[in-house]
Amino acid sequence: MALAGRAALVIALLTSLCGVGMSLYGARTGRRELVEVGRRCVYGLAGVLTFAFVILEVAFVANDFAYNTVANNSSLTTPLFYRAAAMWGSQEGSLLLWVWLLSLWSSLAVFLTRNRLKEIVPYAVAVLLGFATFFTSMLVFLVTPFATSSPAPANGAGLDPLLRNPSMMIHPPMLYSGYTFFTIPFAFAVGALITRRVDAEWIQLARRFALASWLFLGIGIVLGAHWAYYEIGWGGYWGWDAVENAALMPWLISTAFLHSLMIQEKRGMLKVWNASLVLGASTLAIVGTFLVRSGVLSSIHAFGASTLGVPFVILIAVMVVGSIYLVVSRRDVLRSEHQLDSLISREAAFMLNNIVLVALAFVIFWGTFFPLISGAVTGTESEVGAPWFDRYTVPLALALVALAGIGPIIPWRRATLAHLRRNFALPLAAAALILVLSFTTLGISSSPATVTLFCAVAFVLTSIGQEFWRGFIARRAMSSEAPPLALLSMIRRNRRRYGGYIVHVGIAILLLGIAASSTFTHTAFTNLARGRSTTLGGYRMTNVRPTASIVTDPTSTGALLTLGVILRVTRDGRYVMTLHPTAEFYPDASGAEGPVGSLIAGDQVSELSLNTSLRRDISAAIDAAEIQTALQGEINQANALVVKDRAAGPAKQTELSYFLLAAIARGYLHDPPTAPLKLASTPLVVWLWIGALIVLAGGLIAIWPPPGAMTGRVRARYLARVAQELGRA
Repeated sequence: MALAGRAALVIALLTSLCGVGMSLYGARTGRRELVEVGRRCVYGLAGVLTFAFVILEVAFVANDFAYNTVANNSSLTTPLFYRAAAMWGSQEGSLLLWVWLLSLWSSLAVFLTRNRLKEIVPYAVAVLLGFATFFTSMLVFLVTPFATSSPAPANGAGLDPLLRNPSMMIHPPMLYSGYTFFTIPFAFAVGALITRRVDAEWIQLARRFALASWLFLGIGIVLGAHWAYYEIGWGGYWGWDAVENAALMPWLISTAFLHSLMIQEKRGMLKVWNASLVLGASTLAIVGTFLVRSGVLSSIHAFGASTLGVPFVILIAVMVVGSIYLVVSRRDVLRSEHQLDSLISREAAFMLNNIVLVALAFVIFWGTFFPLISGAVTGTESEVGAPWFDRYTVPLALALVALAGIGPIIPWRRATLAHLRRNFALPLAAAALILVLSFTTLGISSSPATVTLFCAVAFVLTSIGQEFWRGFIARRAMSSEAPPLALLSMIRRNRRRYGGYIVHVGIAILLLGIAASSTFTHTAFTNLARGRSTTLGGYRMTNVRPTASIVTDPTSTGALLTLGVILRVTRDGRYVMTLHPTAEFYPDASGAEGPVGSLIAGDQVSELSLNTSLRRDISAAIDAAEIQTALQGEINQANALVVKDRAAGPAKQTELSYFLLAAIARGYLHDPPTAPLKLASTPLVVWLWIGALIVLAGGLIAIWPPPGAMTGRVRARYLARVAQELGRA
């Protein structure tokens, strides 16, 4: 089947090239049959890549270690769920996932526009298939996922233990869906600019796919943060890592586009700006893919140095130069139809919102690429850390939250003093109340930025709650519906508006969770002996006893040895919870650490034990490296015993090694070393995840077609056809 997979990739490459040629030639000559061939090439590409994807996926599930990709990223001990998702843990598999998703979303876009945008679609199809050509050519010529070895190894290296987390396994498909969805608005923007058809029709399509990409990319970012919270950072969810930043930048730019697009729809303004945002967000999505694939910047997410850097740089350069040329050369058809009437208007608030979002993206871009910039200028790569990012992003984030409350309650064109007084009185009063409580009751006056954010969140929640209440009252006055039904009907009839309001609420709550958890977290590093206690943030934590298991692998991640402790947590003498932090040890195939030591000398993972509530998270993690160091004497003795028994065959030596490893585990239970622990009390962090779920709900409401939309489109097409027939008559 490996040969069939390679053949499928070659066919996919030829199909993409054929589609590009047919679409462009058909568009230039006006031959619709050639344009149709290009469209069908998109469908054919999706079918061929689905076949290739299934072949590789079956190989992972079936433990076919003849495939190098499977042997390097899976093993017999890898659970089925992680085997099925291990494909995108590899360079080759993740590239195949990327181009497969691109083919699916391209097919969806081509299907939705089969009777629309006839001048734009051929160029958009050519761009989409151009992206597919780029990625399939890399899979054919540079990093094929179907390379094999003979004879096949009996077992594989296994999936990196840090990736054996449900959030991390879902995170890449969501992230790649966001990245690939961005190519649709990019392609149709290019087509619209080439044909000078920059009317509202292509914008409507671009908005829907931009919202989908924004939604999927946001889900991917949050899932990555959730994974980091449990696996990487011992309670930290964001580290300003290069690949994290690369995903955040296009999300910020697409957020700006979705806001400024409303100004173009309402007033015919910002056409140049919106075209630039679409092209810029899509380019940044490719930049994000480049950072993961090339290893040009250090990141725990990247696949390391590879041969893919140069092709990606060429692609990005073509996108940047081409985008600038199209926008500059079409500036005559991108003129605004109206001017800004007042600085106190919704247009002005949205424009300021755009400036803040683009400034955030620029700060993150500069900080992310500063090592390369400094290396090019001074010859020495210098990195900036979290304090540098916080210094510039925190004020911008505060401004963004405030604008999220101002935009919905300020009118279009021009606001009167009476309108401002009516709409802003209650939100400002709520913000003032929180300000007073911050200094008198809440005890958070020590952090001005956090106090400001709390006040801004109160302002946002009150302003949007006010809008919901007024809409609800109006709906109740117009109908006799019961209150819950009236609220649902109000949202259903204006999904974009109220879905956007819900997103604003979610963003405010999410940032509230970030501010509280990052400002008021209590952490402690301590070595705690059995029976001893320590205090943290008003909680008393006692090391009750050690825990150990061998081979049984309680977390189902393939660990041969799991050691930990049981912590009893009390507050004011009352029992609160029990924590079970563990350290997991994985085998090392090289055997360099001896027969017993190699059983646990591979990857070491500290599994966080976490108790979550609406008020705070209490967590504990045990340092796996320090535990292994403390047991190194016993490990050396065990190695010597196995080596001494030279007369035993390999099977007997393996059996003896496992027996001695079990003896080490029993020794840990009876006479444990002091437990090296990181303890944390993190307030309100759960509201970060709650806010993310609210954002997801609002995004789904906004993207869902309004009732009767399909009927309306059918009716519009019917009327257009009737008008055409009457014109002929």
